[in-house]
Amino acid sequence: MNNLKTFFAECTRTIDEKLERFVPTEQTEPRKLHRAIRWSLFAGGKRFRPALVLAVGEAFGARKENLLCTAAAIEMIHTYSLVHDDLPAMDDDDLRRGRVTCHRKFDEATAILAGDVLQTLAFQVVSEDKNLSAEIRIRLISELARAAGTPTGMVAGQQLDLQAEGKKISIEDLEKIHHSKTGAIICGAARAGAIISEASEAELETVSKFASKLGLLFQITDDLLDVTQTTAVLGKTAGKDSASAKATYPGFYGVEESGKLARRVCDEACAALQEIDKNTDLLCKLADFVLNRKS
Repeated sequence: MNNLKTFFAECTRTIDEKLERFVPTEQTEPRKLHRAIRWSLFAGGKRFRPALVLAVGEAFGARKENLLCTAAAIEMIHTYSLVHDDLPAMDDDDLRRGRVTCHRKFDEATAILAGDVLQTLAFQVVSEDKNLSAEIRIRLISELARAAGTPTGMVAGQQLDLQAEGKKISIEDLEKIHHSKTGAIICGAARAGAIISEASEAELETVSKFASKLGLLFQITDDLLDVTQTTAVLGKTAGKDSASAKATYPGFYGVEESGKLARRVCDEACAALQEIDKNTDLLCKLADFVLNRKS
């Protein structure tokens, strides 16, 4: 698809349809828990990570139906991480995706359980995907578990981020935090699309290089948006990084230099794709979207 806006709209529609199939209705007991899950999951997020699964799969010629369950599962993992990140014990935030956070709308215990359900349901969805062979499903479960967990996955990154608050750390430490906290799931999403497509090991390695740069780009722009956009535009609390004394790229380099760094990383991400003998135009457009996003 040449029109990125159309691509995102179609991704959102198809992923939301899949999520509706897997997530219990608000009338299902325990109702409060299922309302909390749906409150967070269907809050209108960008669906960037599942879109990445579909984009990589499209580049390698995978059947769309083979990609959808894994893409939906990755959105569940991402949303669970947001629900838990917003808790008072973590980032203590009141706003997410333009609405009050899960623990503020319901309560902390329910938010924790909602995140727990989304995380475990994600692995159930992948393990029961009859469109994929047992071997591919096992590879995907392993891939997503590593991306979400420790020692270099999302959970490890969140711990390192919490430990770094209010401290002076090196740029190497900052990159380590965000390679795990933000980059691991983005890389896992891209690799999942390649695994489902049965890409070669060399192709999978190249996809990983691209996705690693894309994850870094996403974090740099996220840091920039926190200091350049309003809460209304972001749909979450602006200026929260500074208020929490978090280490950020603008904090190290300033806004202007961070913008230049983002452009270089975007170029490096697209350059990595030149090693793949496939049509990767859509993937480059995704990188450009991340570079220029406003929320």
